[in-house]
Amino acid sequence: MAEEIHAEMVANVLKVVGYEGQPVGEGDTVVILESMKMEIPVLTETSGTLTKIAVREGDVVQEHDLIAVVE
Repeated sequence: MAEEIHAEMVANVLKVVGYEGQPVGEGDTVVILESMKMEIPVLTETSGTLTKIAVREGDVVQEHDLIAVVE
């Protein structure tokens, strides 16, 4: 079952840490967002393989935008 990771707020994509095809564990950081001068790590909730990164560094995400998919 795939886990879709969505943005919880409007933010800038500061750094993409993960890459497609990367094995990830629960709690691994995939992307780091920046909002109001705070860095917010986006974490996985399940183990699996990172099959899609839907953002790039410098992108602006809106609340509920897709960030990544773990299968």
